[in-house]
Amino acid sequence: MPLRVRFHECDPQGIVFNAHYLAYFDMASFEFFREVFGSYDNLRARGVDTVVAESNLRYRAPSHYDEELVVAVTLDHLGTTSLVLGFTVLRGEEVLTTGMNRYVFVDAETLAKTAPPDDVREKLAARMPE
Repeated sequence: MPLRVRFHECDPQGIVFNAHYLAYFDMASFEFFREVFGSYDNLRARGVDTVVAESNLRYRAPSHYDEELVVAVTLDHLGTTSLVLGFTVLRGEEVLTTGMNRYVFVDAETLAKTAPPDDVREKLAARMPE
């Protein structure tokens, strides 16, 4: 997912404030789900939703206002009731930040933890690296 750093995302030191990387991860996750299911709403129409249960980030280099970045997404794990997306924020070939979010599948109405339907699992499993 390409993005351009906006001025308001930068702190007084002129670098992207750390919490904005979680927002970048969130935006990229929706693009991932759009690619897999056509839209996030299509996933919810199958009766499941996802919630973030864990996040982890590692900052390697700063990014600044107006820089063009790319957030790469990988499906790193697919469990019975959860999945892990890995994120890499790049400026050209330079890795700026890496991280992950663990998502738990929940019933779209009750928000109770649940396993996804088989067709949802199959579409996601097709994205797992070999």
